[in-house]
Amino acid sequence: MRDGQALRSVVILGGGTAGWSAAALLAKRLEGSGTTITLIESSSIATVGVGEATIPPIFEFLRFCGIDEVEFIRRTGATMKLGIRFCDWVELGHAYWHPFGTFGLTVNERPFHHLWWRNVADGGTEELADVCPAIALAEAGKFAFPPPDGAFPGGGLAYALHFDAGLVAAYLREVAERGGVVRLDRRVMGGERDGARHGGEGIAALVLEGGERLEADLFIDCSGFRGMLIEETLAAGYHDWRHWLPCDRAVAAPSRHRVGRPPYTTATACTAGWQWRIPLQHRVGNGYVYASEHLSDEDAAAALLARIEGPAEADPRFLRFVAGHRRRAWVGNCVAIGLSAGFLEPLESTSIHLIHTGLYRLLDYWPDRTMAPPLARAYNREVDLEYAHIRDFLLLHYVPNRRFGEPFWDRMRTLTLPDSLAEKIDLFTASGRIVSRRRELFADISWWFVAVGMGLRPDAHDPFVDIPDNAEIRALMRQLGAAMRTYANAAPTHDALLDRLLNPAETRRPNFVQRQAMGAR
Repeated sequence: MRDGQALRSVVILGGGTAGWSAAALLAKRLEGSGTTITLIESSSIATVGVGEATIPPIFEFLRFCGIDEVEFIRRTGATMKLGIRFCDWVELGHAYWHPFGTFGLTVNERPFHHLWWRNVADGGTEELADVCPAIALAEAGKFAFPPPDGAFPGGGLAYALHFDAGLVAAYLREVAERGGVVRLDRRVMGGERDGARHGGEGIAALVLEGGERLEADLFIDCSGFRGMLIEETLAAGYHDWRHWLPCDRAVAAPSRHRVGRPPYTTATACTAGWQWRIPLQHRVGNGYVYASEHLSDEDAAAALLARIEGPAEADPRFLRFVAGHRRRAWVGNCVAIGLSAGFLEPLESTSIHLIHTGLYRLLDYWPDRTMAPPLARAYNREVDLEYAHIRDFLLLHYVPNRRFGEPFWDRMRTLTLPDSLAEKIDLFTASGRIVSRRRELFADISWWFVAVGMGLRPDAHDPFVDIPDNAEIRALMRQLGAAMRTYANAAPTHDALLDRLLNPAETRRPNFVQRQAMGAR
């Protein structure tokens, strides 16, 4: 950083999950720096707020913001998420899991999923629930926190949260304002372009209703799909991926809470897309993501309401979007975060994660007032790679389907794939191997669970797992199965765990011994 050029002011345009996440994290990280943070939003403009499921890195964000996990769960209507259950994606009546964490043991320095194919070839009949902690617990409607010492029967357990996005934004606002963030309730009319600095591609000020101007050194655009600054003012451009991901609509409606909240998200394939079901403490979130080319809004809403459990508690709400991302998420002194940066359908609960990774990346390349162009170029390159990685992972859920005779699914099955995905599928079907790059969100094991779930099978397995003899493999599988049954039987139900956490007398997560006792009652 150049002497005397540190940022003096940051303005965040827009609240919601993106805006208040930015405010809470920056308030913590800029504490003592002298940089002022102002968030401007209009109370007359509703936020989107459909993202209610997360992935395990959510806890990194909470730690970075200094937020207590138990308090967060209590304040946001949160429930636990061990993974996603996919129903009817291969064909009607078929289901599979994408669980969090790992399974099995390393054999000859090879991940257990290679041994899985050796066991199948030798006639093994085990199901993944017999050896995978997250699946075993999820199928039983149970939950247990990973033990602090990491000791776990047959793999590593991870989990995430479902929560009420409106409650999350309100809670993060409290955190941010305690950290010194100033909130302005104003309607913003647009951005005033700065033609003198940042190569003519900067923002000089926000123009507010009534003509008032709000200046800053750095602007963070959290204005949603509209992209008021990044697109309307700076014309960043957009990578439109509808030829690969044609779903461009969603309709959502909450329904009444019921006893027996499952500790997982359900994603059910439908005629022209898929339906989500997300259990919260106080209600159930439901939605249908669909392609308007294949289904009208009216028919989508009717299909959603016909399939939800229990009566809807609000009228269906529609959203329109275009799958893809900005060609440049950082332009001049403006960085787009959240929906203003891009959107990929929430099939793997990546929307909130992309908010957080956008913020972490901004901290990695934190600028001074000169806004050195190489920072933005590096940031934008990483955004391109991240979105392409997630796009490919989403496509893996669609392409191998066997829902023949349905126009939407026929189209998805015959797509011309991005080279990056085609190469991954070729490698897997030839050898059972999947190679992910460092820092990519979805590791090899996630690709494996979805590839296997969608019916892909390798022609051969890793030769190194042929070294143990068959008796050793069978003994290992029996051991893992016995350990998994014992563990799942001892774990509490998800509802029992929530009751314990929501008890005001409980000040932290119960330890493993307490959890076993809870399950034994």
